[in-house]
Amino acid sequence: MNSSKTILSGKEAQNNLGDGYLRFQLNRQTAAVLSMKHTQEAIIVSVESVAAMPSMPACVLGLMNWRSRIVWAVDLSKMLNLESLDYRQRQYNVIIIRVESVLLGLVVQEITGTTKFTPDEIHSPIGQVASSLVPYLRGCFVQHKEILLVLDAQAIIQSSVLRND
Repeated sequence: MNSSKTILSGKEAQNNLGDGYLRFQLNRQTAAVLSMKHTQEAIIVSVESVAAMPSMPACVLGLMNWRSRIVWAVDLSKMLNLESLDYRQRQYNVIIIRVESVLLGLVVQEITGTTKFTPDEIHSPIGQVASSLVPYLRGCFVQHKEILLVLDAQAIIQSSVLRND
């Protein structure tokens, strides 16, 4: 009996080596991750499938249909005041995030995969990144000498930049 418990707890330990994150490039220089808890899907959509809307903030690309729901598509790098996307492209890489009942499509340069790390591996972003990014971050994670921005999905969805009051 004890040996089966030991095997189970060993497997549980392997599965708990960290939280899952979707990894992507915001632009050529900046890599970031978002918690899988808030990530619904990563998709590629044609530029034509995003309908531009008048009088919206510059980072809002427009509305798109995702699984029979209408979702705002946002240029995440432009929202974060980074070098924005190349608008000559024919398709967008979109990460659909959900915080509570709110959905948002984040358009990024490239989706590069997934990674895992534990919350205690996330370091303070202060002094490592531009201060304008800090409100949107849970912190930074260093992987292979590269700083990954650990984005806060709730802060992105609640951003005043997206409000058109």
